[in-house]
Amino acid sequence: MRRISPTEPVSELRYVKIVECGEEMVDFLALCPDLLLDRPRFAYRRETLLRRTVAEKLCEADRLLPIGYRLAVIEGWRPPHIQRRMYMTVWNWIAHRNPGMSDVQLKRVVNRFSAPMNVRVPPPHTTGGAVDLMLADSAGKELDLTSPFDPFDTFCAPFNAAGLSDTARRHRDIMSKALATAGFTNYPTEYWHWSYGDQGWAYRGGHANANYGAVEPPGWSPAPEDLTDAPLERLD
Repeated sequence: MRRISPTEPVSELRYVKIVECGEEMVDFLALCPDLLLDRPRFAYRRETLLRRTVAEKLCEADRLLPIGYRLAVIEGWRPPHIQRRMYMTVWNWIAHRNPGMSDVQLKRVVNRFSAPMNVRVPPPHTTGGAVDLMLADSAGKELDLTSPFDPFDTFCAPFNAAGLSDTARRHRDIMSKALATAGFTNYPTEYWHWSYGDQGWAYRGGHANANYGAVEPPGWSPAPEDLTDAPLERLD
């Protein structure tokens, strides 16, 4: 039986064939008004787009939550130019915190938290099949998913991170149950990252192929101010 790596390296994902189904992209907020758009983490124009099936399953997951809880979307589809800048941002952040790391070591760590641009293994957010999520209360207030750790502490990023408070663990489990029931799977090293139809989803679930490759919505154009090679500016 094949052993699944929780870090899902490109060296393994490249063997997951993509059979692009051609499914359209939709505005997930228009399709499901009950979803919340969570606060931005970086300064760039976010898109509210996902593949139609992914958006529909997100609506289903939101309905499956216990009364008093709501899903808050950080981001769905991400254009390639933002993905490149995101990767650079994470690289610089990890390098700053670990000055003794070689480039080879850095790449191994950075690839756990941000996907490099790759033709055979497109970053999941560029496919419209991946979504970053938080859990909120009925009033839209973001709930605790990381205590006693700082939200940006990489130690608490894995879904099954050790040492979480009872509250943070309970909130993660509530979110996970609804999303898994709706058909999503979690990238194990990031509790916030869920997907359906992309290579990560196929790899985790043992599916014959992925349904979604990299996609660009018809008629879409980037924000001119975002077309730069500079790292992203963090907002919190």
